[in-house]
Amino acid sequence: MATLGIRHAVLWVTDPEASASFYNEALGLEVVNRYGTAVFMASPDSNTDHDLGLFDAAGEGAPPRHVGLYHVAWEVATLAELAEAKARLAEMGALVGENNHGVSRSLYCHDPDGIEFEVMWEVPLELYDPDAPSNIPLDLEADMARWGADRPGRGAQPAA
Repeated sequence: MATLGIRHAVLWVTDPEASASFYNEALGLEVVNRYGTAVFMASPDSNTDHDLGLFDAAGEGAPPRHVGLYHVAWEVATLAELAEAKARLAEMGALVGENNHGVSRSLYCHDPDGIEFEVMWEVPLELYDPDAPSNIPLDLEADMARWGADRPGRGAQPAA
């Protein structure tokens, strides 16, 4: 199983709104969502939920973080591949968390240097329910029973 490639990057920044303005002017990215102080941006031609996340390094009550990369997300084509990745990463001791983000199903991992990365499957647009719960525990078995283990995710489908 190989990934489809990098799906998005998330950065710790000093001012998410100022960074959003910069990436809008520099790359034409548009704000597609905000969650607290976090800003999520995408190219107008992107078929993904977001291409770039900008998180406040001050941490909203959490310890301050260094400005820089938080994580990159690698996308897999199917839920079966995500389940395979989960088993392999857990066996390697690299799996540190998992989440149902509503728009995607995600595994969070650390490489040998402790750099965080995400392996994710993005819900196809025709299946996405914006009112569905998000940021809840991941239940891959239920998702595979609901949609099928081999259902292509959004990134495995041609752009509209």
